[in-house]
Amino acid sequence: MNFKEGDELQRLMRWLGVFSIFCMLLVLLGGALVTKTDSGAGCGTTWPLCHGEFLPQDLSKDTLIEWSHRGISAYTGIIIGIFSIWTAVHFRKKEVYWLSALSLFFLILQALIGAGAVVWGQSDVILALHFGISLISFASVVLLTINVFERTSSKNPSHTRSTFIPINLRKEFVWMIVYLYIVVYSGAYVRHMGASLVCPGLPFCAEDSGAVPQNVFQWVHMGHRTLASLIFVWLLILLIRVWRNKTLDPFVQRLITLCFIFVTLQALTGMLVVITMMSLVISLLHALFVSCLFAVLSYLILLSIRNYQSETSTK
Repeated sequence: MNFKEGDELQRLMRWLGVFSIFCMLLVLLGGALVTKTDSGAGCGTTWPLCHGEFLPQDLSKDTLIEWSHRGISAYTGIIIGIFSIWTAVHFRKKEVYWLSALSLFFLILQALIGAGAVVWGQSDVILALHFGISLISFASVVLLTINVFERTSSKNPSHTRSTFIPINLRKEFVWMIVYLYIVVYSGAYVRHMGASLVCPGLPFCAEDSGAVPQNVFQWVHMGHRTLASLIFVWLLILLIRVWRNKTLDPFVQRLITLCFIFVTLQALTGMLVVITMMSLVISLLHALFVSCLFAVLSYLILLSIRNYQSETSTK
């Protein structure tokens, strides 16, 4: 293979990565759309067929939404499968192997949970995991694509971005992404148990009931609000700290700034969900912004792992 052919293949690999991210976003938002429109039973209790047919005859709104989500998920599985295997075979690096495996494993896992919910039914506790698992697959695809861009921007396939991150900051990123996952799970649980609109007031549940929730649905809803508020404050404090730190890599500072932008947009759309009585567009934007926040935090975790490996290799 000559240099020109290799360059064309690398360009194709980069484009396939970007397309995989786009497809995975459609899966994430499609799943959120199914939940928000209560279309989970749109194809009955058969899977992967819809009402026992490949193309259902009765295309009602719920059936169309669920059938489209299944089709996009299946197509995305093929695309990500090709992308993951191609990158693993091409680069043969441990980091690429891990990211390829994670993106595929969690994509398959979320499909199986969705299938189980259709065929056998699942509790709200299990169904709330569906979005979070898809989120991990999405972040893995994003990191895998970043890997491809890093490695194909240089003639050396081992070249990846490496930067110094203080150990206390590395630990904080880990705790933050774990906490964010809890926030995401609590939000998904609110949706699945039908508690999205039980608290019409802001910032408290309702003006007439004050700060104390009156039932389990309001407790769950206000629990999610509290958790989401705390991560906003956490990222604001972190943002101030890192921009005061003159020794920190500006690239890390920009990534944390991006995290704060996404958490701010997530908070605003969360409030608008209540104000607009769960507008579909606002609800999907709310899911989009938290997905982007999770992906950027995941990249900070990856940079932290690289930093740790670099330190241990020099000892």
